[in-house]
Amino acid sequence: MSGHRWAARAAAGTAAVALTLTSGAVAQADDDIDSLSAEEIVDRSRDALLGVSSLHLSARGSLDGSGSDVSLDLTLDREGNCAGGVDMGDEGSVEIVKRGNDVWLKPDAAFWETHVPIGGSAFDAILDGRYMKAEADHPRLLTVTEVCDLDTFRELIEDNADVADRGTLTKGERTEVNGAPAVPVTRAEGRERVTAYVAAEGEPYPVRITVRDASEEGTVNFSGFNRPVPTATPSADETVDVTALLGRSIKPV
Repeated sequence: MSGHRWAARAAAGTAAVALTLTSGAVAQADDDIDSLSAEEIVDRSRDALLGVSSLHLSARGSLDGSGSDVSLDLTLDREGNCAGGVDMGDEGSVEIVKRGNDVWLKPDAAFWETHVPIGGSAFDAILDGRYMKAEADHPRLLTVTEVCDLDTFRELIEDNADVADRGTLTKGERTEVNGAPAVPVTRAEGRERVTAYVAAEGEPYPVRITVRDASEEGTVNFSGFNRPVPTATPSADETVDVTALLGRSIKPV
């Protein structure tokens, strides 16, 4: 599903561009962030992000060159649990809940019409406003379950170390993100600008990442570090088990 692929790139790809460095000394936790270089700040921020067990991320923008805005709101952890959704504007939205080996999805009518023009209306009628439930390891749902796993983002960050040698890194003046102090660090390469806003107090988590260039524009916000994913799952009355239906020729996701 295009929305889930966008989510993976928005949250993990931009984090990799902004935060991964191959060199530079890692500053001690008690250092004043204002006295640190741009390289030291992103080193600390990268390590802080890689160390969390769970987080909440929200993202909005067009990061695939299509010009269409997509938004994501998701809480996820390293155990593969998550809750939230993807909104693709006129192309529809999908609510997501994953717990253990089960995943629940609730696409709206616009999603079925846009992404599954042949057979989608039949699924929409079967669900009738309920969640579709399936096993999380079903091959047709891997783009969902992979995005729901925080380890997917950690791996993407670690696997993109080669981007660290590109562009120029610049530290900006203190500002505020959601009312809390943060220090922006920008990596510039050609017409692309990726800015990581790093918390200036407490753990040096990246609290916001923005991407700007000729064809892409997006913002990813991080919060709720190490807070657990909500444990509530849809009730039986709200659910249709579609595992058998997923084996048919219709491709709902």
